[in-house]
Amino acid sequence: MRVLVVEDSLVVRILLTHIIARDPRLELAGAVESGEAALAVLDTVRPDVISMDIRLPGIDGLETTRRIMADRPTPIVVIADAVEDSSLKISMNALRAGALSVVEKPVATTNDGYDAVAGQICTQLRIMAAVPVIRRRPIGAEWASREFAGPSETPVPFEPVMAAPTVLAIAASTGGPPALAKVIGGLAADFPLPILLVQHMGAAFMEGFANWLDGVVPLPVHLARDGEMMRAGQVYVAPGDRHLELGCGGVLRVHDAAPVGGQRPAATVLFASVARQAGAQGIGVLLTGMGEDGATGLLDMRKAGAATVAEHESSAVVYGMPAAAVRLSAASRVLPLDQVAPHLLRLAQRRLA
Repeated sequence: MRVLVVEDSLVVRILLTHIIARDPRLELAGAVESGEAALAVLDTVRPDVISMDIRLPGIDGLETTRRIMADRPTPIVVIADAVEDSSLKISMNALRAGALSVVEKPVATTNDGYDAVAGQICTQLRIMAAVPVIRRRPIGAEWASREFAGPSETPVPFEPVMAAPTVLAIAASTGGPPALAKVIGGLAADFPLPILLVQHMGAAFMEGFANWLDGVVPLPVHLARDGEMMRAGQVYVAPGDRHLELGCGGVLRVHDAAPVGGQRPAATVLFASVARQAGAQGIGVLLTGMGEDGATGLLDMRKAGAATVAEHESSAVVYGMPAAAVRLSAASRVLPLDQVAPHLLRLAQRRLA
């Protein structure tokens, strides 16, 4: 798998070339210091995946991502400094423009966390190189512009569930940030349910992700705290490397129990807790993502009488987690992304009736 490294720091560029050389499944296609240089060599080196810095001289990583996705769509992994708020905001917007994932920038080889970061970078580059990507509209493109097969305006009937919902649980992995922005951004500012959210992402990025999402959707968003009482119209994000569960009486539980299916936070842990505590008064939504996390938990919710939704293959960046739910018949509705928020609004109206 041929990797093009786009990084303005010579030190980090050398680190990344060494990291790529460690993995026999990866091959360095080129290493450039600017977005302009990346665009100039793209057709020549024809990479399978791009490692993209965000802070670049000239056009930044966000603009470079937009142009690549408009002219020669290629899987992009953003390499970001997790501690800089401004970099995180640009990184999240790069995901919205078509980049697939964000990983932490490597530091000196003597740093204690170097091996873990290096391994994560290689894993993401390998995985994302295999993800099919689509051409995006030029400058200003957003998730809503994605075209897919099938009707987008077909009315969705009500779920055959009589209970008024009390909580919405939603989960995503690869491709999740723009999908979540689309779904939660489509809900009214007075949405009457609390929203519990799991997004697979490096722990160092979770606070920045929550802050970014808070700035692009009408509902307030923050990291969930253990013992917090959930409230209507609030979005509670599972913190990095911690499970999020719904406890008795609407109290949130955040803990570091063992990963489930290799994930912490795990969507299955969240969904299973909502099935136990809310039963038929829960709503579960499983969006784009690699792997199978969330499928069995969504099935628990459906068996408990909850309304459950999986994203349709036509709009999912990676049809892994939703596909697993569909195979288990865990989803009572399978919807393209632009139909999810209207469906949730209709379900929530039962609470107001």
